[in-house]
Amino acid sequence: MKKRDNYFDNVRFFLIFLVVFGHLLRPYIHNSPFVYALYLAIYSFHMPAFIFISGFFAKSIRRPGYIKKAAEKLLIPFLIFQCVYSVFYFWIDHEEALSVRLLIPEWSLWFLMSLFFWHLLLLGAVKWIKNPIAALVLSLAAGIGIGLANESLTVLSIGRTFVFFPFFLAGYYAKKEWFKPLFKIPSRIVLSLFAFGLFLYCYTHTSMQIEWLFGSQSYNALDAEALQGLLLRLFVYAINIIMIAFFLSIVPHKVFFFTAWGRNTLYVYLLHGFFVQSSRRVDTLELPPSVFILFLTAAALTFVLASPWTASLFSPFLELKRPRFLIKKESKL
Repeated sequence: MKKRDNYFDNVRFFLIFLVVFGHLLRPYIHNSPFVYALYLAIYSFHMPAFIFISGFFAKSIRRPGYIKKAAEKLLIPFLIFQCVYSVFYFWIDHEEALSVRLLIPEWSLWFLMSLFFWHLLLLGAVKWIKNPIAALVLSLAAGIGIGLANESLTVLSIGRTFVFFPFFLAGYYAKKEWFKPLFKIPSRIVLSLFAFGLFLYCYTHTSMQIEWLFGSQSYNALDAEALQGLLLRLFVYAINIIMIAFFLSIVPHKVFFFTAWGRNTLYVYLLHGFFVQSSRRVDTLELPPSVFILFLTAAALTFVLASPWTASLFSPFLELKRPRFLIKKESKL
């Protein structure tokens, strides 16, 4: 059995924590410049970094049956949770009629659909475009160009699929030794200064359109002319890249009690939405919770949902396996 890399497990765990933390921060970003800046700083890298790491671990794309396995792992949970979340929203929002839209992912489920399409696009890229630079340039052109479309970019998550595919492709081409320069002190200092500068800029400019970081809307929907949109998307890409490098440079290599839980990020991603969406509909607080309380809530939620116990309970739905505790019991018989 191949030994797991503690560093990448830590990367995934901290990224999924930031996903949860960012979603908890969202309702309060206009209450405080600090929360606004923190939210934008997180969103400048957390999903691009997640996608980059996903691509890094897709190096077996040429293996027979890989796409079939990806479809089972991603599309079946998507269909299950698309229905579950539709029922959940019907119940929590007191909707008049239940509606299940399979072509428009519910909230965070776009990631599952896009991740499947990224595998398909990656397979096409490595088969038909032999030059990595040419493949990356074409993916960037598609990511920038998709914003020119006037049609809805939420159907089949097509907008995010093309906008974020360059990160998945870059992750596939990346080699482990390329990460080493990021861990040197000068690199960490420079990248930390950039991240701090970005935070300060966002702190003092609280009217920026956060939707540019989502990759789900056309330039027209973002009130940008075609050329302006193309340039702004390039600018956002540049920020994404530098902030990914910053994040990767500060993640520790040591083993923590939760390090191995980094393999359970899908459970956190799919299940935390029930808590987050419920909390957004609670209107009983006189004052918004502090960032510290939101931080602790995100940490607790991440620990619980990434734990081996949660993984064992929900593995039949996400991995099409029997619960791990049943397998252990049977092995003792």
